[in-house]
Amino acid sequence: MNISHTLPPQLIDRWKELYSEKEYQQLLDSLSKKHLPSFRTNTVKILSDELEKQLTKQGFIIEKVEWYSDAFILKSKSIRELTETEEYKNGLLYIQNLSSMIPSLVLDPQPSEKILDIAAAPGSKTTHIAALMQNTGELTANDISFKRLFKLKENLKQMGIINTKVLNLHGESFWKNLPEYFDKALVDVPCSMEGRIHIDDPKTYKDWSTKKIKQLSKLQRYLLRSAVAATRVGGTIVYSTCTLAPEENEEVIEWVVEKTPHALVVEQIDMPHLQLQAGITSWKKKKFDYTKNTARIFPNEEMEGFFIAKIKKIASTLPE
Repeated sequence: MNISHTLPPQLIDRWKELYSEKEYQQLLDSLSKKHLPSFRTNTVKILSDELEKQLTKQGFIIEKVEWYSDAFILKSKSIRELTETEEYKNGLLYIQNLSSMIPSLVLDPQPSEKILDIAAAPGSKTTHIAALMQNTGELTANDISFKRLFKLKENLKQMGIINTKVLNLHGESFWKNLPEYFDKALVDVPCSMEGRIHIDDPKTYKDWSTKKIKQLSKLQRYLLRSAVAATRVGGTIVYSTCTLAPEENEEVIEWVVEKTPHALVVEQIDMPHLQLQAGITSWKKKKFDYTKNTARIFPNEEMEGFFIAKIKKIASTLPE
């Protein structure tokens, strides 16, 4: 059976337009396989070399990731067995797909900075940012879902994070409360999650529709615009999704820069030892002037599909 037959025909058509025939076949092949499990060291509590020793003693075969020394791929045993270790229970590690670690690394948070995570729950990137800040400075983790905030708070506690303030506000209106206050902002938005589709699991794509993409794109624009306005001049905003849809990726970046082109610069993303695709510069007769420096991660055995953009704010975007 052709595995593409299980997916929505409209999704297939879009992917065929987005990718070459070879890439399209590679995409289907990747989305029909399980990703190798990965995790990162919680450097707030332990160094990676020590964690590696402790897990190796227990029979885990783990491989350090070339482009990020605090990340590992689990080569033997299961995620369930990893969650049964004292290391996991004590918050010494965080199970996370490798792609999901990249936005925090691109943001490059520093100790003592003021940082906003505008759609934070359940906290995989929040806890990562806090660790990169060495648990210092001021990290604001916001999410509109009160229910998901419980998981965020639980993760912060387990990881030993003490530099983070949790808020339950509409992200779209955030800039009104704290205009140009933060040094940096992460905008990891709710999305259609095409990069996480697994062909053998209909749950991963049963809610997919172009109508949903349009609805999400609108929300994503407002969240990004709000984060831009809440970031100081000279600051950095990182936008990320786990979808392949241009309407949620390049189109959102194009829209936000066009609002204030004098104030925003989309910077090149440089990740040594990691191959990234360039963002696309056109889609369905639309041309994009500001997206060539954005980055896409093509799904593979180790990584989910992802999109990342790094924006530098060089002038104020607040209303006069």
